[in-house]
Amino acid sequence: MKSRTILPAIAVCVVLAPLTGCGGTGHTTPAPGAAGASREPAPGKGSKDPDDINGDGYRDLMVPIPGKNQPAVKQPDGRPFAVIYGSAKGPDPSTRTLYNSRELPGSPNEIVDLDVADLDSDGFPDFVTTVRDKYVPNKGADDHRTAPYVAWGGPSGPKAGGKATPVRLPRSASKLGLDQVVRGDFDGDGHQDLAAHARTELSEGKSPLVVLYGPFTRSGAPARTDTSLSVPQEGDLVVDDVAPSGKPHATSLLVHDLSDGEQSGNTLYPARRGTGLSASGKRLRPGNAHAFGDFDGDGLRDVAVGDDGSRNDEPGSETEAPEVDGSLDVYPGSGGKPVKHRLPEVPEGKGTDYGPGGFSAADPDGDGRDGILVATYEDATLMDGDKRTRVLREGDKGSAECRHARPAGADDFDADGKDELILNWASSDGLFCLYGEDPTHWWITDGTTSRDKASFTVKGLAPRS
Repeated sequence: MKSRTILPAIAVCVVLAPLTGCGGTGHTTPAPGAAGASREPAPGKGSKDPDDINGDGYRDLMVPIPGKNQPAVKQPDGRPFAVIYGSAKGPDPSTRTLYNSRELPGSPNEIVDLDVADLDSDGFPDFVTTVRDKYVPNKGADDHRTAPYVAWGGPSGPKAGGKATPVRLPRSASKLGLDQVVRGDFDGDGHQDLAAHARTELSEGKSPLVVLYGPFTRSGAPARTDTSLSVPQEGDLVVDDVAPSGKPHATSLLVHDLSDGEQSGNTLYPARRGTGLSASGKRLRPGNAHAFGDFDGDGLRDVAVGDDGSRNDEPGSETEAPEVDGSLDVYPGSGGKPVKHRLPEVPEGKGTDYGPGGFSAADPDGDGRDGILVATYEDATLMDGDKRTRVLREGDKGSAECRHARPAGADDFDADGKDELILNWASSDGLFCLYGEDPTHWWITDGTTSRDKASFTVKGLAPRS
């Protein structure tokens, strides 16, 4: 799902020439209360939506439960999270399932990542956990093999505590395993795939990209495997979203260069239906914020890359080149020239080395053209064509500069064809104010209005005993 960051706002109009308007409610809503008593979801019959966990026709939201709610569990091993189920009225916080991630792989080893994919194409998404599962030698030193496991889905979601299946890896990646496992449909055949870096002993700047094509068998074997593409070894993998409608499109892959705060480079590997990822990458502009979507409404998938506001704090490295600073570029799926847009200037005295956050694609009016939901230092702003709409939610305590909620994504949880926006906030300044980490309060908005489809806190949620 576009919001599955599990995972991962401005008081002035965003300027994007030509500028025809700036809107928004300018209102906040009350801080959310506790989610209340919980009930199990009704079992579904299966869905083509890869983020409909119980297969009932409505997208679901995965919410991490941070900090003090799980004091006996060391991060990231055993991190609890909740699945909040969608409904005709939007996400329903009272209909949820609680998980502890250490229950999923059937192993006491450390979980380093979690994603969702319907690997066996049965209509029920599976949890894919990347686990450090055993010691292996690497250049004469001890290392951990890192490999994905699958907790298979069903009408009530994956079963916590059940036996999980190791994904079968090619020989070239079997010793050290995989890193950064991500979901996609790289050949556009409607079956979901996995891609990841092959961990290697060599340090040549690049590593094989392992693409495991679905459908997978229940023994963890992919339909086929491709290791022909090499990508930057330390780059972050960013993948286009699988269509919630089930209508196949090939999902392209962006590799974001290693960053030390500065806006670093990006390489796009376009995907084509029937052929998969291109062997030759297209170099894009530097930028630490990314979003895939149809931003020009032509039915093709575009990618937006831009400045997320972070800066290297080394002397002389606090600024970015003029063509990078305070801007984003949209690269059309048609292959045309990128279109540059200006982001808002940082309000005086509010900038940090860490920036306000990234971008998400969102279509809250359901017109088929995505806007770009931009995190800023004072609220969220939806950039949709020439229109700028401010969306503001605030917490009820803490310093003023740390009280606004951050945008965390967008999804259509009530299946009406219009995206709801996801914003979150933490009740203590701490890591959230700097990095956006460990949110405790969540809002699911009714589009860009001041109304909410749902709001809740993680207070009262607890992992299974």
